[in-house]
Amino acid sequence: MMDDPIADLLGKIAAQDRAAFRSIYSNASAKLMGVLLRILGNRAEAEDALQEVFTRVWLRANRYEADKGRGMTWLIALARNHAIDRLRARRETQADDEDAMNAVIDTTPRAENRLIAVGEAKRINQCFDTLEVEKAAALRGAYLTGTSYIDLAAQFDVPLNTMRTWLRRSLLKLKECMEQ
Repeated sequence: MMDDPIADLLGKIAAQDRAAFRSIYSNASAKLMGVLLRILGNRAEAEDALQEVFTRVWLRANRYEADKGRGMTWLIALARNHAIDRLRARRETQADDEDAMNAVIDTTPRAENRLIAVGEAKRINQCFDTLEVEKAAALRGAYLTGTSYIDLAAQFDVPLNTMRTWLRRSLLKLKECMEQ
């Protein structure tokens, strides 16, 4: 197997090596922050999530198995799963929060915000309509419902790397459309 410095650091962290933990933080935090920021869409929440991910790294490094993948891949999966969990929790609390806010806040400013949100939602849906049907469905599955890449690849009967390519290219097309 090729040299994997992150895997080596994870092995040391499993043995409670604080220097290895500092090293993995400095080597991986920027990449993991990018993943979290992309999924959560909020810098402050992504920063909080990053700290929680590294807490999990410290506590769960002994669960990493080098024969199943590279260390950075394991870290990214840990961050992605944590971000998806946060999104799910956010959805559950938003419904409760919205009910409480409706009882207290004047609806006039919210009506304006809702009109803006409806306009953006229409724009996003129009951009989704420019994608091929399968690729749009895969993109919705991955980023709106949290379906794993592996499950999507099985659902659409394509290899995992093909699914990753579909998603990457579809995101780029969606971004281009939104910027027009």
